[in-house]
Amino acid sequence: MATKEIPRLNFAHLPTPIEALSRLSEALDGPRLLIKRDDQTGLAFGGNKTRKLEFLVAEARDAGAETLITGGALQSNHCRQTAAAAARFGFKCILVLSGDKPQQASANLLLDQFFGPEIVYVSDRKDRDRILQETFDRATNDGSKPYLIPYGGSNATGALGYAFAIKELIRPEGRR
Repeated sequence: MATKEIPRLNFAHLPTPIEALSRLSEALDGPRLLIKRDDQTGLAFGGNKTRKLEFLVAEARDAGAETLITGGALQSNHCRQTAAAAARFGFKCILVLSGDKPQQASANLLLDQFFGPEIVYVSDRKDRDRILQETFDRATNDGSKPYLIPYGGSNATGALGYAFAIKELIRPEGRR
């Protein structure tokens, strides 16, 4: 039986290196500790969410989406990487961010702005889910063909990124 190819856009710098944390292991007087350096994935200063976005953006593309919509905290790494992926692959992007708009953007929010998304600020976090849904509905009604990426890219499609990370651990010499 043939297996179906999983849609994926290969843009992360993979495999990421694995480093021993020898001083921490020594300080804990114990186990050998290792860390997978997903800060080196390359997209908008890297991060583990890039792994998920390789699959999520491919799914959005295959669904005919034109706009990526996601949400998170004002300084969300996931939102920064989503905005970068949207810019790279020609999607519009809308970020729904929890927190008041600051007088001057810094850190991830500043980087978000460089990538050009529309940003919707949500003052009260309890309103975040409702406003995210309203934003998606507005984009649908406007004909923007949105694709909703859940917070942190956390769904079955996004989880594929970590399944493939395990494959890297088992076979570290090659990405695919």
